[in-house]
Amino acid sequence: MDLFDQDPSGIRNKAIEPNTPLAARMRPRTLDEFEGQEQILGPDALLRRAIEQDALTSVIFYGPPGVGKSTLAGVIAGVTKARFENFSAVTGGIPELRKVIEAAAQRRKLYGAKTVLFIDEIHRFNKSQQDALLPHVENGTVVLIGATTENPYFEVNAPLLSRARVFTFEPLTDEQIGNILNRAIADVDRGLGMMNVELAADARAHLLDRSEGDARTALNALEAAALIARPEPGDGGDVRIVTRELAEEALQRRALIYDKSGDNHYDTISAFIKSLRGSDPDAALHYLARMLTAGEDARFIARRLVILASEDIGNADPMALVVANAAAHAVEYVGLPEAQLNLAQATTYLASAPKSNASYIGLKRAMADVEAERSRPVPKHLRDSRSATGRGNDGEYLYPHDYPGGYVRQKYMPDDIQTQPYYVPTDRGHERKIKERLDRLRAEPDETG
Repeated sequence: MDLFDQDPSGIRNKAIEPNTPLAARMRPRTLDEFEGQEQILGPDALLRRAIEQDALTSVIFYGPPGVGKSTLAGVIAGVTKARFENFSAVTGGIPELRKVIEAAAQRRKLYGAKTVLFIDEIHRFNKSQQDALLPHVENGTVVLIGATTENPYFEVNAPLLSRARVFTFEPLTDEQIGNILNRAIADVDRGLGMMNVELAADARAHLLDRSEGDARTALNALEAAALIARPEPGDGGDVRIVTRELAEEALQRRALIYDKSGDNHYDTISAFIKSLRGSDPDAALHYLARMLTAGEDARFIARRLVILASEDIGNADPMALVVANAAAHAVEYVGLPEAQLNLAQATTYLASAPKSNASYIGLKRAMADVEAERSRPVPKHLRDSRSATGRGNDGEYLYPHDYPGGYVRQKYMPDDIQTQPYYVPTDRGHERKIKERLDRLRAEPDETG
């Protein structure tokens, strides 16, 4: 059996394919070359010891792009004595997976050999594909290494997840990205060493800032900038100076770490809502801009604004719901990019509005009573006279419009419901007026006795 024909990183190949991107060429070949993730790959870390002793059990690598998940799988491929199979959840289906499993089972039966199965983007496997994999992971036919940018606790089936240990990869620090750039610039065999590249300080700072912990982004931008840099005479020959302008041109825009169905999606919308609730329009606009720039669904943002208008503002400013609904309508009627303006207007209005969750709290109190108590009959004087339960009512309904001010105090709550008021208005915004009116009305004498 050839152990070297399945290599996700290309590090086992003696010759690097022409036009291979710098990020692929500079993949670490050993654990000592690996940059970052000390929390899981430190000298005494469990994962490092398991890799060095070739005693790895099924694992899932979880983290943002460009932090070393596939790279570490490539390192494992270089040190394990097991057959290493590379499988893509994007291009492969159950028939292809079954062939790999069958070959692994035969290898185990005939030679007692172990198979390590690396599945990149394992979150793209649907439930049936994950179920097909489960028994073979459980009985040891394959040792699974799954890589995903999505939270595995949401995207991977619980039975499969219970048979694999999850290791979380963190974004690389500026220092770690800087070390990777230094190695790429100096490496003659795999990097840019033959090009005599010099990275200006402000260009380095820009690459570190805009790569946001993604080594692949930083290396690809460095390579692009170096290739378009004009050679200039220097002490040791021609030198290619990567300036800030070239770095900006290579990057084009900030590499946003955002996925519309992943953790960053939930983290960003959470920060957006909390900024609105906290009455910080600047922070709310920041997170709105991040979502819009990353291509978030504008209708999703609009729906959250409508919800917040009632949950966190309520009657403190009844116009909040009107503004939020208008923005949601504008998203459908106008569409992007113009509807960004409508979302921005609603965002700043809601962030600046007085806040009250009294309506929300009132509903929770009422629902708690309804769930805790058995259903009580509607008072007779409130029943529909046309209904079976309404015929022959003893009670007499008092029509509020027949009384001064359009109000008459009478019993509306069902019998035996003993509770404090559900809705307790605050003294903020318009709700202060509501509170004053309710206090005044509740002080009126009960005309029903």
